Amino acid sequence: MPWGLTRFHHSGENHFVTFCCYHRRRLLTNDENRRIFESALERVRRSYRLYVYGYGVIPEPVHLLLSEPQRDTLADALKSWKQGVSRRLIGDAEHFCQKRYYDFNIRHYPQFVEELRYIHRNPVKQGLFDRPDDWQWSSFRHYATGGEGCVEIESEWTARKRERAAETLRSAVELPHSSQNRA
Repeated sequence: MPWGLTRFHHSGENHFVTFCCYHRRRLLTNDENRRIFESALERVRRSYRLYVYGYGVIPEPVHLLLSEPQRDTLADALKSWKQGVSRRLIGDAEHFCQKRYYDFNIRHYPQFVEELRYIHRNPVKQGLFDRPDDWQWSSFRHYATGGEGCVEIESEWTARKRERAAETLRSAVELPHSSQNRA
């Protein structure tokens, strides 16, 4: 990390993360490589117990909006993700991603929304598609429809789904009323 910059981990804040492929190569140009990216992100989400609020996979660079992991540090989680993707895409012979990454803490909700919009609009800005919902390699469709993809996105949709599941579980395990206990 350059001199004078400090990463603020264990702050309880979310992080906007950007990183590039090694020597800015465009390694995420095909669907299979993007699927590998998503499955590795989901593996890291579960393993490090972090929330993924948004992501966007374009050929170069990658953008993520994440919580801090409940296990280890964000740097550890990103290192694990990069190593997993690298092994699956190019083996041990070369590097997939730059070792470093750029991140900054999201300190308030308007900034969170701004960065999420940036992530979702980036494929349009890069000329990949005309509208964000045409690009399937981001979290945009989840926010637009509540649809589930390979990566679990933490959103109001996900929270409501969890609440409904908890209500169903509670009603299934409720004890029968005393009037039903007559045998």
